[in-house]
Amino acid sequence: MTELTGTGPAVVAQGVYDENSTAQHNLGELVHTNDGRAFRYCKAGGTALVAGKLQQSSAEDTGDSALAIAAAAADAVAIVTTATVTVTANQYADGFVVISDDAGEGYMYSISSHAAATAAVVTINLADPIITALTTSTTVDLIKNPYDAVIVNPTTITSAPAGVAVKAITAAYYGWLQVSGVCSVLGDGALTVGTDVVASDNVAGAVEITADGTPEILSVVGTALTACVDTEYGPVMLKLL
Repeated sequence: MTELTGTGPAVVAQGVYDENSTAQHNLGELVHTNDGRAFRYCKAGGTALVAGKLQQSSAEDTGDSALAIAAAAADAVAIVTTATVTVTANQYADGFVVISDDAGEGYMYSISSHAAATAAVVTINLADPIITALTTSTTVDLIKNPYDAVIVNPTTITSAPAGVAVKAITAAYYGWLQVSGVCSVLGDGALTVGTDVVASDNVAGAVEITADGTPEILSVVGTALTACVDTEYGPVMLKLL
């Protein structure tokens, strides 16, 4: 069952500047410092994370979208695909299944576990029971936890920004990403004080402004607190909470 928690004091098992080969918190768990910063727990992907660089959730796997499924009754705690998929065991654990079309659409459920499959159907075990019954016309999308296997934000968008690494984190290790408050971030081009900054489409892991007037579909990351020179790191008020 999905647990709800408040915003009161929390016991933190791993420091902001620490990394660990085993998980000490739930992926995506949110903690705050008393100076207004906020952090979410993550697992690095196949390459190390770099301090001061924007990180992105792992790239979308379009092959695991719009999947056909077997009918499932309300209160069931599993969804069985009829479409074949190739996944490793628990690849999507702690992630989500989105009911994308037809009966039950609009709902999303947390994934607790699933087996490995190679070009085969798979049973997706859910943390919560299904609210509205699903039919054979229903389709679903499988979504990894956005803080699982994060990567340095690429210049070509493949998912959504997840936060900024505050230390180098070894590949496949666990640590914290900053998502709110004052943070040091790499600038691509000069950053102007008081101007919103977006994920750079020119330098991986950097942020930039869109002062050239060219309409760009880029994710807003925060607001520059001071001016910053190209290729240097400057303070940004993050808005990725």
